[in-house]
Amino acid sequence: MTDAVSLALDAGQTGIKVRVSRAGAAPVDRGFPGIRTDAPLLPQLAEVARVASVGAPVEVLAAGVSGLTSAEDDAAELRALVHELTPGRVLLTHDSVSSFLGTLGDQHGAVVASGTGVVTLAVGPGGVARVDGWGYLMGDAGSGFWLGRAALDAVMRAHDGRGPATSLTEVVQARWPVLEDAYVQLQSDAARVSVVAWFAEAVAARADTDAVAAGICASAAEELALSVTTALRRVDAAPVVSAIGGVFRGAAVRSGFEELLRAVHPEVRFEAPHGSGLDGVAALAALADGHPLRTLVSEA
Repeated sequence: MTDAVSLALDAGQTGIKVRVSRAGAAPVDRGFPGIRTDAPLLPQLAEVARVASVGAPVEVLAAGVSGLTSAEDDAAELRALVHELTPGRVLLTHDSVSSFLGTLGDQHGAVVASGTGVVTLAVGPGGVARVDGWGYLMGDAGSGFWLGRAALDAVMRAHDGRGPATSLTEVVQARWPVLEDAYVQLQSDAARVSVVAWFAEAVAARADTDAVAAGICASAAEELALSVTTALRRVDAAPVVSAIGGVFRGAAVRSGFEELLRAVHPEVRFEAPHGSGLDGVAALAALADGHPLRTLVSEA
């Protein structure tokens, strides 16, 4: 298939990153709107693949997907949905796997990825352990959504007189001038998850000057550190840790997280990412059969 392309899809709630590779040409990265976790995921991936391939046959289609459940973890079903692209191989996995591969590669250790949502994955002599990544209704402790939700809660508590005043109120009022109407407008917004997560940046920016924001960041750091120490313990892995995602751009969360991990593992080594989640998706096709993560990848 001389005109065939290989597609790597890093599918998150905020956006879908796609790498289109063709023999003899430099890869091209494209962006698409994020997946909706309240709708079937595989048809969404299939549509992005169709658009990104521009009708060319597909040699390899690999996808790392946020919110992927056992009900849809079926590469054969995805292959059937894009049958007209005549894919040679289809690989499908949770984005915690592709994030780990893109960040630590073949090393043992833990990767915590905190953006709109959050998931931690550890690989060690004891196998593989996933911690959290259970979505904004049941988990995602320390995620952007979690920070934003805590900010909104604090603002409404201050408004009621149940909590201390906070400069986060002015941030929320910039979006919803009438605070008492905010909850109705938010609940009716189809993009409410990303809207809530948007407030995380304001929390991080005010951590040095606002006690409420500082407390939220400290709590997020505690949750993220707990997830990592739990994952490392479950697989008996050496404390090699990489923390990725927008939440860790906040100095208060990152410094608190690292301090808490050092208290448990004085020998912890924090490692910069070797690559991105998209690099990890692209690496799925070359993942050895004996690799601990291979059992978490569906292939057809």
